[in-house]
Amino acid sequence: MSTDEGVRVWLRRQGAEQIAHPGGTLYAHLCRVSARLAVLGCGSDVQAAGLTHAVYGTDGFDLALLDRADRAVLRDLVGPDAEELVYLYGACDRDRSWRELAQTGQVFDRFVGQVRTPDAAQLRSLVDLSIVNELDVIEHDPAVADRHGAYFRELFASWAPLASEQVIRDAQRVLRP
Repeated sequence: MSTDEGVRVWLRRQGAEQIAHPGGTLYAHLCRVSARLAVLGCGSDVQAAGLTHAVYGTDGFDLALLDRADRAVLRDLVGPDAEELVYLYGACDRDRSWRELAQTGQVFDRFVGQVRTPDAAQLRSLVDLSIVNELDVIEHDPAVADRHGAYFRELFASWAPLASEQVIRDAQRVLRP
């Protein structure tokens, strides 16, 4: 069994197929995000993080499949770099981080109440994952685009210097006014 297949089996065992999410289930969303990251040329660690990005819960989806105290479980499944990205993604306090992210390069960790400064590669991976996640939600819940499309267009434009070029192009395509 490949690592990817093993992660998918683990996600199903954690109940991800039973959790409602725009576009069907959380499991389907996680799979779509990972696949889109692959199509957009993101590396295997970012793809693995995409497949597991909501494992610790997120600022926008407050349901965890794994307690943060058990990070070693996910690290063993996807590797240390992908797990660190999943943690950073889940920990990110969006209200306190997203608007200024391109200027500060800092993420407010909502789990521990501290600011973190990821290196340039981690920051790019975080931004790419964040954009691709939101694009999937927008495509599967048109009401999100109606309510927040202008916000995401502005936010993602501000993130363009941090993000992969192909991810920004995809965002521009999806968020066309």
